[in-house]
Amino acid sequence: MRQALSIQQSLIELLMKIAAFAAIALSVFQIWQGISADISAPVFRPIHLSWVMILVFLTHPIISNKHNPILYIAGRGLDLICCVMAIWATWRIAVFDYDDITFLLEGIVGYDKLAGCITIVLLLEATRRTVGFVMVAIALIFLGYAMYGNLLPDQFASNGFPLEDIIRFHIYSTNGVFGAPLAIAAGVVFIFVLFGAFLQVTGAGKFFIDSAFAVAGKYRGGPAKASVIASAALGSISGSAIANTVTTGSLTIPMMKKLGYKPEQAAGIEAAASTGGQIMPPVMGAGAFVMAQFTGIPYSEILLVSIMPAILYFACTLLYVHIMACKLGLKGMDSVEQIKVVMERGWHFLVPLILITALLLMSYSPVLVGIAGCAAILIASLCRKHSRISLATFFEGMKQGALLALPISLACGTAGIVVGVVGQTGIGLQFTQFLIALSGGHLFAAMALIALAAVILGMGLPVTAAYIVLSIMAVPTLLDFGISMLAAHMIVFWLSQTSNVTPPIALAAFAGAGIAKASPMKSAVQAFKLAQGFFLIPLMMAFSGLIFDSSQVMAFGVATISTIALVVAFAGSIEGFFVDYLTKVERLVWLALAIGIALGGSMISTACIIGLVFVVLVNVRKAKVMTTA
Repeated sequence: MRQALSIQQSLIELLMKIAAFAAIALSVFQIWQGISADISAPVFRPIHLSWVMILVFLTHPIISNKHNPILYIAGRGLDLICCVMAIWATWRIAVFDYDDITFLLEGIVGYDKLAGCITIVLLLEATRRTVGFVMVAIALIFLGYAMYGNLLPDQFASNGFPLEDIIRFHIYSTNGVFGAPLAIAAGVVFIFVLFGAFLQVTGAGKFFIDSAFAVAGKYRGGPAKASVIASAALGSISGSAIANTVTTGSLTIPMMKKLGYKPEQAAGIEAAASTGGQIMPPVMGAGAFVMAQFTGIPYSEILLVSIMPAILYFACTLLYVHIMACKLGLKGMDSVEQIKVVMERGWHFLVPLILITALLLMSYSPVLVGIAGCAAILIASLCRKHSRISLATFFEGMKQGALLALPISLACGTAGIVVGVVGQTGIGLQFTQFLIALSGGHLFAAMALIALAAVILGMGLPVTAAYIVLSIMAVPTLLDFGISMLAAHMIVFWLSQTSNVTPPIALAAFAGAGIAKASPMKSAVQAFKLAQGFFLIPLMMAFSGLIFDSSQVMAFGVATISTIALVVAFAGSIEGFFVDYLTKVERLVWLALAIGIALGGSMISTACIIGLVFVVLVNVRKAKVMTTA
């Protein structure tokens, strides 16, 4: 047993070193490919996916029980076999001759078919280890439908494809596993995740958090407002609402609790703010790049359209935070650093963000923009003595960037199976017809069904994967209701974020609850309440045209005002407080005004906004009277 323990420890150390080297090498390879683009897509994407799977097999053992050395060593042996199989299968795919007349006439045979099967099996296994079984189950259901759809009733049936056709479509083309989702993950997303890793290791992330506290810390409920601002700054770059919750929450949640917020409120505030980072320009997480690929709309246009809705979301969250602070009678922090001091110490970290924003708006290639951002953050850190990083820290950033990208690439690869099956079988049209029939032809009912589907999908899928699956199935429905392509994708993109803050499984809220030592479910309820913007703003995109169009500036301005009014009315009705407490009757009035603003026509909406101004003035006057008394 002692010898087995010694072998186990040596094996762990060896595999950790190999994994670190492989992760750094993957980051180098991705940067080189982004600059030179020497490798064609049918070769680059399989290499990227294989590299990712190998890293997963090295860092996520199939048997994690280290108390049984013999069993652990046997499991690591299986992991190494998986690595070898991934390399062999990728080699067969990379050297495959797509112009061979045999392939064109007879399809794939022999070892090529085996390589395709191995790739799918290893992909699903690697996804299970990093993303979870739900994603794997969804992919298996869709693959089963592609193979045996002919056995279903006519209204759900498909042709039923043999294994050879499925392997050919999903592996030896750019329609399935190696389709658009993986293309985005392997290109743009990886580079921006690497950029986020460099922000953390250089200290830029801490600078943004310090800046948020300097700006908002002294005001009522300061740490909570600082949490919202910091999460807005860091969330879009981190690529993960959960990672952002843990990163900023480790600092903000204890401060919120110390100030007087309940633990569940502190966790909910951080979760809602961190999830909002995924819709905040300039980066907006991975899903926005997928949206650009799906719609063919330049990313610069998506970025511009997203600015005002993102501002409205964080304004909504800040309003809830402020109302909470007022109800609890909280004050600001006793002492905070002056913004001037914080800026003097870290102003150089703003340069990379300004650079990538400008380059994205100028429609430069997002991959090259991400690489430029990585270079800029490193150069900026070296320009001043107190922020210089060592070579070891640089390599740590390269390693962390690769490891953080693993679940994103695997989720996108597995989501590619779903996208491929939808295209291969035509099930998307059937789903659209079913959704329209179920909604009775009413847009609000269809939006409610899509929101419900987003929450259910998000219980087991990462946000990007949930968006990919939902966009393929639900966007055609919204298009049939007359909503524009960009607006439809934006609605689905926003609704795909909701699973992180919606009970019963709200992963960002649960992560915050762990830090706050609070009840996970109560934290999820608080997060859901604070993140109402994820439901209200897509509603306004559908009914009021909250999508910027240079030819309809006046309509966009009216939609923006209506959204602000909706947020105020809904917040007051939910919290029962604005400047002063609301009675039950007043809360019902505020709720009715909110519904009228959102769903009424232009005349009803205008009348409700005027009514809201009146009830707000009544509430303000009541507060003044109470103060005077």
